[in-house]
Amino acid sequence: MKKNTIVLFMLLFAAQLTAQEFGIKFKGFVKTDFMMDTRQTVSVREGHFLLYPQPESLDANGDDLNAGLNLNILSIQTRLTGMITGPDAFGAKTSGIVEGAFFGHSDGDVNGFRLRHAFIQMDWDNSTLLIGQYWHPMFITEVFPGVVSFNTGVPFQPFSRNPQIRLVRKMSRVFLTLTAASQRDFASTGPNGTSSEYLRNAALPILDANLKYTSDKVVLGAGVNYKSLMPRTVTTAGLKTDARINSIAAMGFAKFIINKATLKLETIYGENLTDLLMLGGYAVHSRNGTTGVEEYTGIKTHSTWGEFICGGNVKFGLFAGYTKNLGASAAILSGADNSFYRGNTIQSVMRISPRIEYRKGNTQFATEIEYTQAAYGTPDEKGVIENGSTVANLRFLFAAYLFF
Repeated sequence: MKKNTIVLFMLLFAAQLTAQEFGIKFKGFVKTDFMMDTRQTVSVREGHFLLYPQPESLDANGDDLNAGLNLNILSIQTRLTGMITGPDAFGAKTSGIVEGAFFGHSDGDVNGFRLRHAFIQMDWDNSTLLIGQYWHPMFITEVFPGVVSFNTGVPFQPFSRNPQIRLVRKMSRVFLTLTAASQRDFASTGPNGTSSEYLRNAALPILDANLKYTSDKVVLGAGVNYKSLMPRTVTTAGLKTDARINSIAAMGFAKFIINKATLKLETIYGENLTDLLMLGGYAVHSRNGTTGVEEYTGIKTHSTWGEFICGGNVKFGLFAGYTKNLGASAAILSGADNSFYRGNTIQSVMRISPRIEYRKGNTQFATEIEYTQAAYGTPDEKGVIENGSTVANLRFLFAAYLFF
């Protein structure tokens, strides 16, 4: 009798949830990429996520060790998304997303299933609260590159997913977004390598605010981001320290839609953008010879990109991006152990990538030619790169999708 009562209660509970439209629907896609590069690249996941070409490296015969063709075929972008609906709570409509892909957590985990997004969302008439893992607030979902390559415009475009609390206030067509975020899969670098410990030890989340205007044809916005890291809790002399590196980044973005044509533009300026897969970071400016206490200086980066798209079932797109290492405000201590940033010998990176996409029903084929050029040189005392010489990689990419 007791068992039957429990079963009846569970059935009544499930019926009540169903009546309130509680459930989950799955969607996603299967994607396979065929790619060929003309030289070795700085990339992850067996070359899939490409940043920029490797510098020239000459052997005893004067041949470039990093020149030469490289081919790969991968299906690790295949993705599964669970769209969750739930009963109203606290006067808000509730929903959520759980999303994963087979991109893995590291090169040794290629094909491994990993978490992309996982959050709950509460929607009121004029406000939205999101709690969980989602895009970094500097990744603007209405304005990001629609390239075929999985790098999504990196290193010109901020790219990161972070555990966070995000509040959006709606004011007609204007949206104010305030975010407090931590780091997980995309973390800052420091004395102990790439880790979230530097942000955790600072005991202050990443703070971000952006203001955005949206309509059916136009998106305009700007944002500011603040981050504080504590690279060490103990100095090299064994003493306690709370020295920090504080950094600010700012961005502006726009999208315009005219008939079947779309134009996107974005510019970013800031310090210590390593966790966003961009150039820059920070370095040690000075170190006390007795206590080992360090002072830090941020490496500044400027990046701009634009994209033009037109068409219907057959779409044509052109992406172009440029980013430059602007160096630090103060001199950097010499030595590899004093620099914690990406591209410490890169002066600039430029990319142009045209593409064609054809979709019929749930099936899509796309091809893209991605030309990426990097200028390598010698850093001066502030990390500004001098005497830059360029190398380039040409990636030929073909992708096949099945959406469901």
